[in-house]
Amino acid sequence: MSDDDKPRSRLVSVVLDEDSIERGTPDQEHERAVAIFDLIEENSFAPANDDGGPYQLLLGLASNRLAFDIRRETGEPVIIHVLSLTPLRKVIKDYFLICESYYEAIRTATADRIEAIDMARRGVHNEGAAIVIERLDGKIALDKKTARRLFTLIAALSWTGRET
Repeated sequence: MSDDDKPRSRLVSVVLDEDSIERGTPDQEHERAVAIFDLIEENSFAPANDDGGPYQLLLGLASNRLAFDIRRETGEPVIIHVLSLTPLRKVIKDYFLICESYYEAIRTATADRIEAIDMARRGVHNEGAAIVIERLDGKIALDKKTARRLFTLIAALSWTGRET
């Protein structure tokens, strides 16, 4: 599909604010890179009351709040949405714990154990995506796949090397 055939309500660039992020483990860095790649490859992202996409997204933290800095593909500002991280804190903490168990399991556990942990990880991931959709309701329309990938990146921003 050429760029002309792709929908306008999509992201073409996603950047995590360098001042907001701490480096994680190699597994976390890999998951973050895959989430950005997958998000750009396939997403549905439509800021409310705007049809001027495609869009760039700078995702960062401002005063311990989540900032979605949305711009047109040309860099022209569209809107900045700032959201509280509080509704996501518990699910992000659960996500980190289950991911840590998953990363350990893939090195030593049986296939059945890995599958069970991965199912739990997907469940927590889905819960986080549902909260992202809920928090962005009326601000940004997005599909479940896009919300899942955004949740991964929001969790990456929340990683501080200690509990969130």
